[in-house]
Amino acid sequence: MASYTIDINCDVGEGIGNEESLMPYISSCNIACGGHAGNEKTMQETVKLAIKHKVKIGAHPSYPDRKNFGREEMEISCAALFRSMEDQISRLLKVLKKENGQLHHVKPHGALYNKAARDEKTARTIVEVMKRFHLALKLYVPYGSVIAEIAKQEDIPLIYEAFADRNYNQDLTLVSRKENNALITDPEEMLAHVLRMITNKKVRCLNGVEVKIEASTFCVHGDNPKAVKLISFLTNKLAMQNIRIN
Repeated sequence: MASYTIDINCDVGEGIGNEESLMPYISSCNIACGGHAGNEKTMQETVKLAIKHKVKIGAHPSYPDRKNFGREEMEISCAALFRSMEDQISRLLKVLKKENGQLHHVKPHGALYNKAARDEKTARTIVEVMKRFHLALKLYVPYGSVIAEIAKQEDIPLIYEAFADRNYNQDLTLVSRKENNALITDPEEMLAHVLRMITNKKVRCLNGVEVKIEASTFCVHGDNPKAVKLISFLTNKLAMQNIRIN
């Protein structure tokens, strides 16, 4: 049997309060840094937990839109988006400095992540923010996306991400959260979904068609009501399949 090594990431620090239960099962985390959720206190608490559990720490910047939890596209200039993202990541870096932690990656949140996957201006703005910090930061991006291509052009290290708890359309966009079948909440269904992406490099879309996909990090959303149950199940079952999580 072939062996694989993957990363499991989770969006945290968003006010759900389940971080202590999640951290033992994940290998990287994306910490909300004030755009859609989070403040200095939640960042500090989450950073401490991540360091304790040796979990890689990422910034999870968003549109500056707490009202909609960053899940609605905003009409915002590239300059304003740049400033907001720069400020959000800087806030987390200040907390990390206090706690002697290290920033490993950046993963945009919600509507910003989805917009950058298809919109060149948004993608270039995010890449320019990455370059601004002059740090060896990785960028979590979806396979086949606009932002992935621009990151490659600008020599930004990228990691392909797929979603363990979300269904896909045939164009590799995520099924809208407005649809009843957007989320995967059954543990066995999630396991089959992730195993197919790891071993076959394909995702079965909502219409039944299997499409090529590449990913080395897999996300379960921390605000999923069954997040702890799903991630603990997934982590344990993958280990039994000779799949290492690191």
